[in-house]
Amino acid sequence: MIELKDVSKIVTSGSEQLTILDTLNLNVPSGQFLSVVGPSGSGKSTLLGLIAGLDAPSAGSVIIDGEDLTALDEDRLARLRGDKIGFVFQFFHLIPSLTAYENVLVPMELAEAPRPAEKAHRLLDEVGLSDRKHHYPSQLSGGEQQRVAIARALANDPAILLADEPTGNLDSANGRHIIDLLVDVHRKRKTTIVLATHDAALAARGNVILTLRGGQVDSLREISGDKETRAKPRVTASSPS
Repeated sequence: MIELKDVSKIVTSGSEQLTILDTLNLNVPSGQFLSVVGPSGSGKSTLLGLIAGLDAPSAGSVIIDGEDLTALDEDRLARLRGDKIGFVFQFFHLIPSLTAYENVLVPMELAEAPRPAEKAHRLLDEVGLSDRKHHYPSQLSGGEQQRVAIARALANDPAILLADEPTGNLDSANGRHIIDLLVDVHRKRKTTIVLATHDAALAARGNVILTLRGGQVDSLREISGDKETRAKPRVTASSPS
């Protein structure tokens, strides 16, 4: 489902070049819930941006469901994102002039999906906001805004859901609720999820934990229930030794 081959990301800062990701190889099969952890600057957000096609690697290939993103033009890349990838951001990125319902409706209208209004109502019910559909983002709490963002990310039934620090701007109670929602999405829809987080407890809700450090793979651990196992993870990853 998701494959990165020898992916590097290098950016220029002043007169220096900074390596954000260093020859990373990653293979995430369909239906996996991968948590990506690591200190600030380890490359977590960059990794998600590359998988989403929001950024391009300096070297290597990013392959989604058999399609190499680096070989697609902007129109084809936009279509792939709209069809196969949903993205949940730390700071929600809702359109402030639209209601919760309208924010969820927009991606379906752009995709010319059938019965978008009916589906928007159903998605908001699914995230527990049946009584807040016609409120604007400024009238919603942070946790409610993130639930709207999750409903919007699911609007076109993406096979892949990317979540970049989705609880980073929330208190612990709302953070737990958002993670519960993501776990529920994974269980019910069999969606492939890649979650970037600094919170070890939240990361442990996934199937596999990938730790990045300095743009390279530091460790890869499979989670079984509440305990780690030493079984070989279905996710595979590597960096230069």
